[in-house]
Amino acid sequence: MTESVTESVTESAAGIQDGFRALMRDFPTGVAVITTTDGSGTPHGMTCSSLCSVTLDPPTLLVCLREGSPTLAAILSAGSFAVNLVHSGSCAVARLFASGRPNRFDLVQWEPAEGGPHLTRDAHAIADCRLSGTRPHGDHVVVFGQALRVTIGPPGHPPLLYGRCRYAAWPEP
Repeated sequence: MTESVTESVTESAAGIQDGFRALMRDFPTGVAVITTTDGSGTPHGMTCSSLCSVTLDPPTLLVCLREGSPTLAAILSAGSFAVNLVHSGSCAVARLFASGRPNRFDLVQWEPAEGGPHLTRDAHAIADCRLSGTRPHGDHVVVFGQALRVTIGPPGHPPLLYGRCRYAAWPEP
């Protein structure tokens, strides 16, 4: 007979938030760096694991960004952004763009592009998106982007994954 143990979380606000964090930590996901430029051409970017496809027609995705984020402000101003899907050889880049460190773009190779800066050396695929809507929710804003162009890099690096507070490569079959 197999015995199952389930940990219960209290229904207090703090308990629910702790339980929710634990739930989402156990949900592995791909890693993206969302990039854009502001009105003066200064690049902005942040690591994001809250990414989802919405529709195929028109090709639309969503990202969830923290309210008050300089990257979110630049996206709202520019009306466009790029989704750089980071490959397994670029864990340091994912950490860099998650850090909030200033001048991040001085430390990586990037190229200007229609939606926002392309991290050509660190991404295995990139989507240039036009901002098609937003919806505030709690302390984040859901940002919808219509994909105008998709660039798929050469094979060689599997996608980078994030879960259980660590990065890992997509397992090979």
